[in-house]
Amino acid sequence: MNETKPLQINPLKLSQPMGALLCFLGIKNTMPLMHGAIGCASFSKVFFTRHFNDPIAIQTTAVNDITAVIDGGDYSISEAIKNITAKVQPDLVGLFTTGLTETKGDDIKGATYLLRDVQKMVYVHTPDFEGGLESGWAKSIEAIIEQLVEKQSKINPTKALLIPNVNFTPLETEKLKEQLELFGFDEVFALPDLSESLDGHLGVKQGALTNGGISIEEIKNLADTKVVITVGRSVQRTGEKFLEKNGLIQHLHFDSIGGLIQSDQFYKDLLLFQSLKAPHPQAQRWRKRLQDALLDTHFLLGGKKIVIALEYDQALSVGNILNEVGANIVAVVIPNKIVSSENTIFKNVIIGDMSDVEKEMEDADILISNFHGERITNKLHKTVILRGFPNYETVGNQLKYDLLYEGTTQFLFEVANKHQH
Repeated sequence: MNETKPLQINPLKLSQPMGALLCFLGIKNTMPLMHGAIGCASFSKVFFTRHFNDPIAIQTTAVNDITAVIDGGDYSISEAIKNITAKVQPDLVGLFTTGLTETKGDDIKGATYLLRDVQKMVYVHTPDFEGGLESGWAKSIEAIIEQLVEKQSKINPTKALLIPNVNFTPLETEKLKEQLELFGFDEVFALPDLSESLDGHLGVKQGALTNGGISIEEIKNLADTKVVITVGRSVQRTGEKFLEKNGLIQHLHFDSIGGLIQSDQFYKDLLLFQSLKAPHPQAQRWRKRLQDALLDTHFLLGGKKIVIALEYDQALSVGNILNEVGANIVAVVIPNKIVSSENTIFKNVIIGDMSDVEKEMEDADILISNFHGERITNKLHKTVILRGFPNYETVGNQLKYDLLYEGTTQFLFEVANKHQH
């Protein structure tokens, strides 16, 4: 892992509060409340509105330099709650911090406690001077589990819970829920669930509150789930948190489910877990299609030099697929140092920014990165495959699917077709 830069010149990194915002957007009838300056909230709102092409619900406590000095945080939070509840009745307010209010040391737990009779709230510390998108998302899930999920001592054998990492598109969450249903689970939940809120459906409400996702009632009752399935290293700990709510819950973790080998592992573990002999015929058919796709695309992608610049969990998933087709991953640029990244499949992992990406791309053929990578590939006349946040160009990016046999097949075709042209 190379980390030599004292500063970021052209950042790839996104902040923790943005990860928290996305998490709360996957909970039904919720108002995310960013405790910080107005600009932080409006930046995030515009960013995700453009990415998803959908209205984004968010409110701010509108802290400024004066109130930052004289207010302990309680007043601006209670004023914000007063303003929100005057217009709408959220089932939950998700309160998360920014660098400004964390540096000041606001007592958000105390503020939430004082308002407990007025409004149900979850609070989470997400300073933007540490971590990033993945950790902001994961911390918020942990806070939701700790503060909302009720302890249980029984198990519902037909219930399963999926905890996706922040890089999952809404369609990826939906497809995984469908796969779990095929394994005999009648009740399948995702925490959070963007597949019902930011999937690009024509909703009734226009961004006053989140218009879909997992409900508060469903979250409360999650601790009788038979199994918690976490996908991505960034959310591994959230699965372990569930075991504190009910010792009978079992936890299945997957670092990634992109590519043939990782998908095989996913199906194998679930078949064992459910004592089944073979996966659904649909999965078997897609496995054969993927094998054929690996053969077909190998001639176009084998030996191609590729740079990946994404959040770590997504880089790992995409990297597994490209390794299998014989591509040469020359560099992986990630925005943050991640825990246990030493045992990685990549030879060259750089914690860096877009200037590192540009340097690595001089000798490469294909870049897999967000919308800001396009400027680099245009300049160098290389191929770009758009993934991650933000993606302002692709219509329908919330319905992209790069996981398991089917998604891997589609991803390989996309990369091969784009590079040919």
